[in-house]
Amino acid sequence: MSADVTATAESLEQEAAGILPDLLSRAYARYSNFTVAAAVIDDLGRAHYGVNVENAAYPVGTCAEQTAIGAMITAGGARRIDKVLIAAGSDAVVQPCGACRQRIAEFAGETCEIISVQGGRATERIPFWTLLPHSFGPRDLD
Repeated sequence: MSADVTATAESLEQEAAGILPDLLSRAYARYSNFTVAAAVIDDLGRAHYGVNVENAAYPVGTCAEQTAIGAMITAGGARRIDKVLIAAGSDAVVQPCGACRQRIAEFAGETCEIISVQGGRATERIPFWTLLPHSFGPRDLD
């Protein structure tokens, strides 16, 4: 799910943070009962949303961040991530798993941030590249 929004970066972030708690009910977390919703904000100022989707071949599921990145790519246009917002059904502060960190690294801009969302509000910000320093990525293959 993607949304074209003509708004300031701050208002877009606030809007995305407010949407995530409602999206948690759409997650399919039958096996872990740990719902996650994510929003990826691209460098064109568009928000793309995703939720985690598990399956019976647990743990072969799809993380919310992965789903949101897929929505960004499917929407076309921008392929650079400025921000990733993440909300958990437990309302805890959560960070992307290792696999999602690698997925985010594929598209993350130099100033990309990971933003935790609790109660529909941004609560904690971490520069993405501090979570995955010295990573392997597209630049290594050029």
